[in-house]
Amino acid sequence: MRALIQRVVSADASYVNGEVISSIGKGLCVLVGISKDDTRKDIEYIVRKILSLRVFEDGEPGGKNFNKSVKDRRLEILCLSQITLYHALKGNKLDFHHAMAPAESKAFYQEFLQEMRSQYDPDLVKEGAFGEHLVIGIKNDGPVTVMLESPKSASDREEQTVPDVDG
Repeated sequence: MRALIQRVVSADASYVNGEVISSIGKGLCVLVGISKDDTRKDIEYIVRKILSLRVFEDGEPGGKNFNKSVKDRRLEILCLSQITLYHALKGNKLDFHHAMAPAESKAFYQEFLQEMRSQYDPDLVKEGAFGEHLVIGIKNDGPVTVMLESPKSASDREEQTVPDVDG
């Protein structure tokens, strides 16, 4: 499972005709890709990481950057399914044989949203329309963009040591 996360000032998802489906203020816009091999463990890992990812400032005068999570700050999240995160190129053509099949993927994505809402305030978790052609408006904050991928095996799911960027 992959998640491309952008810290945003605001984001929205609309149908091509301009009808707005969802919109958020300050928070995270999360593009979610689902592979054919993903399991419940991948959902749990990705949701935990999204909610814990420290990409926000303290909010205090002189506070540290990259010190608070979306959950710490009680900000909004806009989740959007994104099959192209699991593409392969065949020449110049996109191939999606690594992605989960649409019917199975829709149920899996709904399970992901349910887990996100059960781990966070459900009113702060918004979504687009699965499988639809959408227009996404993103006002990136920073810009800050992070790519997450769930580990391929249970032993890989252990936390990795990351150097402290604040020094």
